[in-house]
Amino acid sequence: MDQPRQPFSPLLALLAALAALFFAFPLIGLITGAPWGDMATVITRKSSLDALQLSLAASLSSTALALLLGFPLAWLLARGRFPGKGLLRGLATLPMVLPPVVGGVALLLAYGRRGIIGEPLRAATGISLPFSLAGVIVAESFVAMPFFVITAESGLRSVNIRLEDAARSLGAGRLTVFRRVTLPLIWPSLLAGTVLTWARALGEFGATITFAGNLPGVTQTMPLAIYISHSSNRMEEAIALSLILVLVSLIVMTFRRERAGTG
Repeated sequence: MDQPRQPFSPLLALLAALAALFFAFPLIGLITGAPWGDMATVITRKSSLDALQLSLAASLSSTALALLLGFPLAWLLARGRFPGKGLLRGLATLPMVLPPVVGGVALLLAYGRRGIIGEPLRAATGISLPFSLAGVIVAESFVAMPFFVITAESGLRSVNIRLEDAARSLGAGRLTVFRRVTLPLIWPSLLAGTVLTWARALGEFGATITFAGNLPGVTQTMPLAIYISHSSNRMEEAIALSLILVLVSLIVMTFRRERAGTG
């Protein structure tokens, strides 16, 4: 449905243009400062490829973990009725507003070698999460899963319950109702939440470096590699890797908006 045409406001247009330029200029700076002639060489360096491979493995794993654990939580928040529901929602979405480095410190105190969970886990199984790929996945999941939870919950809340009730009245079982009625209706929200979660995990920095460290080839993801390249005055590498993340993020956000039907 087309939105009603609004009267033109020169002041509003000017402010909107300034806002657009505010976001555009940093991207223009990256594009104009990129080492286009040496881009392929910079990106194919071993350090860059290791960081890219690690980022893809960790972000995809954390996204899978978000789907596994986040969907039941979203279902409970959308359909459940129990005391403390608001508190649970606040707890599940807290990492979205929490400074990532604070999240990293909290993860250390919970899942670190001397953490309330990490110490007995290490004593029982020998598994230590910090400074490992598993630690990267945990850190990325902590900051990215809330994006899937709130998107999936929103999709579940938008479902017309009467359609599910009608299917049940016709003899459909619970699994059939979910597969044939609920899932097709919430599929756009699940897809958008999955993509957004993956993009957030791919770009995670603060919690990862605090909890998992910055070990090349072990825990050094692309954002961490960009930070090291910038700190070491290897600006060509920092800009090249930054452009990759910018491109991925731009595609993801554009795709998400299109799937939401907002254009």
